[in-house]
Amino acid sequence: MQVVEKAYAAWRAFQDRFLGRVAALLLLGCTLLALLEIFRRYVLGTSFEWQQDAVTFVILSGVYLYFGIAQRHGSHLNVALLTESLEAVGPRARRVANGVRLLALVISFVFMLLVVWWGIPEIEDSVKYESRTESLAFPMWPFLLALLAGFLFMAVTLFFQIYRQIHKMLGRSVLEEPADEADAIGH
Repeated sequence: MQVVEKAYAAWRAFQDRFLGRVAALLLLGCTLLALLEIFRRYVLGTSFEWQQDAVTFVILSGVYLYFGIAQRHGSHLNVALLTESLEAVGPRARRVANGVRLLALVISFVFMLLVVWWGIPEIEDSVKYESRTESLAFPMWPFLLALLAGFLFMAVTLFFQIYRQIHKMLGRSVLEEPADEADAIGH
């Protein structure tokens, strides 16, 4: 159990110290590029042909890389009507709600792994056939790789959430998510 807890701490550190920063830099860089292009287009009357593809695909790559972090923080779209309704009913229904949550996590985990598995040939084909963005300035495979990496990172996060949910259902307390800094200072 301690090995998994240490792995989870390392995973959180990787997400917070590296992955989140890379995603933020991609988003910031593309926002600045888009602003530069607005200036170039409307003030100077010229624009790079590749700019729109760069902004679109790099912003998407930043979002893809953030999938696992958003999953860890529960920031993805989540329909919790059933589980929250069950929790309000009583202790037995609360156990059913926890089972439903576990089932949803397992299905999501398997789905992410299958998407990654089936996506690998897509990247190989993109390299083999030299697929490019619409402006023909960029190869597609780096963006597809970022997408699959995002799904893989989300699968890793889901693995730890499954582990946490199982232990929660068994009455054990493990892998607690540290409070956000904003929560710690009362915001």
